[in-house]
Amino acid sequence: MRINKEEIPRGDTPEEIKKRSDIIWSFYQEWKTENPNQRVYNHRLKDYINVRKISIDETARHASKKYLSTLAVLQLDAILACAKLIKTGKTEKRANQQEFKAMLVMLYECPGIGTVKLLVGIRHKTLLKVQYCITALEVE
Repeated sequence: MRINKEEIPRGDTPEEIKKRSDIIWSFYQEWKTENPNQRVYNHRLKDYINVRKISIDETARHASKKYLSTLAVLQLDAILACAKLIKTGKTEKRANQQEFKAMLVMLYECPGIGTVKLLVGIRHKTLLKVQYCITALEVE
């Protein structure tokens, strides 16, 4: 999907956050059409990271809050393929994480954006790795 970064609102108003969420949803829908297997091989994990509905829900909800996070989502293929594992942790006690037995915290250095955090959930019985959320980390 070709999105000009000038089309992405930079502000924090509810309207701008909604517009960024819509951009993320549109991006994922087109990505799914271009990637019918809905997965990307991560060279460091030596396994596939799958994109599912929860990936889109969580990423749209969190990444839409900040301009850089929205911009990072547009680099989905590179992030999924090249992010490196930082740590494996337990899931939080949230309803939307109950389908996972563990969460992988991964980082990717994205040119022009900075460090991007990728959370990957590992499903209970199947051990399928599922992209959970993508956000740009704030530089202080």
